[in-house]
Amino acid sequence: MMAGNILLVDDDEAIRTVVAHALRRAGHQVRTAGSVAELDREVRNGLPDVLLTDVVLPDGDGIDIAARFATEAPDLPIIVLSARNTLTTAVRANEAGAYDYLPKPFDLETLTRTVAAALKRRGKAAPTTTEDEDQNLPLIGRSPAMQEVYRVIARVLSNDLTVLVSGESGTGKELVARAIHDLGQRRAGPFVAINMAAIPRELIEAELFGHERGAFTGAAQRTAGRFEQAAGGTLFLDEIGDMPIEAQTRLLRVLQSGEFTTVGGARSIRADVRIVAATNRDLLQTVANGQFREDLYYRLNVVPILLPALRERRGDIAMLARHFLDRAAEAGLPRKTLDDEAVQVLEHYDWPGNVRQLENLMRRLAALSRDDRISAGEVALMLGDGGAPAAAPADIAIDAAVRGYVERLARLEPAALDDGTLYDRLLAEVERPLIEAMLARHGGNQLRAARAIGLNRNTLRKRLDTLGIDPSSRPSERELR
Repeated sequence: MMAGNILLVDDDEAIRTVVAHALRRAGHQVRTAGSVAELDREVRNGLPDVLLTDVVLPDGDGIDIAARFATEAPDLPIIVLSARNTLTTAVRANEAGAYDYLPKPFDLETLTRTVAAALKRRGKAAPTTTEDEDQNLPLIGRSPAMQEVYRVIARVLSNDLTVLVSGESGTGKELVARAIHDLGQRRAGPFVAINMAAIPRELIEAELFGHERGAFTGAAQRTAGRFEQAAGGTLFLDEIGDMPIEAQTRLLRVLQSGEFTTVGGARSIRADVRIVAATNRDLLQTVANGQFREDLYYRLNVVPILLPALRERRGDIAMLARHFLDRAAEAGLPRKTLDDEAVQVLEHYDWPGNVRQLENLMRRLAALSRDDRISAGEVALMLGDGGAPAAAPADIAIDAAVRGYVERLARLEPAALDDGTLYDRLLAEVERPLIEAMLARHGGNQLRAARAIGLNRNTLRKRLDTLGIDPSSRPSERELR
């Protein structure tokens, strides 16, 4: 490993101590500073080989430092460290000329590898620009998985490399494409999207490349396709895995030559677009199945971005949920907040529909919740109505389910609640599905079901007779929810 002179700037003494120790163990010489003023004093004693700087410092901003040194010492690799783990930070660091951006907390092994790579690639820093922080960026989350997404996005903004975004439905693939466009060098041009799965096979080439008058029945005039409409900007090819094989051949020729012709046309037109494609399918598997061209796959997969499922970034759920409630309020729905137990229910749910499902749920809760503060019971009730059951700890799940039932009771007319039978009715409503569910779980074995509930076997038999429950019956999956 190449040894170097490293300057570390961070106002947290503990971080300085730990990072400096790790770098010295890797064979580097390390100087440290806790502020911009201390940094300047150290630099007067000689430039380091690599500069590591935090973003928030007592007397300045680490990204401003990166921008300054990108002009004063363009050969100096600068690695930005930040606890403000947003897409904005990654983009600002990249545009300020930083060699790399590492979100806190970071792995020390990753840090030492990054420093080693920076030492080998001195002199290849990005050009210097600055931009004010935009608080309305489309992607939200500070999980490690999202940090990697931000880092890749930041690195493709200054070029036109083709990007392939993959991930489950609802993870936000179009948001990634829009971020690349809105923050990149083609931001002044149009952003044009086309969903390959929504276009009939016989029309997809005309939709992409346009057609001349008389090219086919019904072509009464020349029509520009999406490539022409997106000229100077970005063309987003959504669900690229559903593209017919014959259209794939023509798209491949465009990517290879940079030119295309309209359907029925003879004149070549330059394809002045950046391509961002997206898929929720395993494209390598579709290649193996003969449904997708291998050469097209590699043309599209120049820069891969894998979006994590929401269940793989549970630490972002509370932030996303509150953001969606704020957006709902901006759209005219009542402003609502979430109580702590409601957040726990959200964080333990598996989210088969990912971020899109969470956004829809928050809008429903904003519209339908009676109180300003949304409870765990309301969340559990709506999740039960619209998806797989939450994988929550038993105490949270049981509490949420009971609260949801009681809240529904409270919405009944007063006359239905004041007849003196409410307590017995509530117990009966809870007892029957509980006994049925436990019998189903234990294959009709009454002894095991009784132990799970906390009753002795004779008491359970009496309750079965009283409630008229057939122990051999199986409640439906819907009833078990």
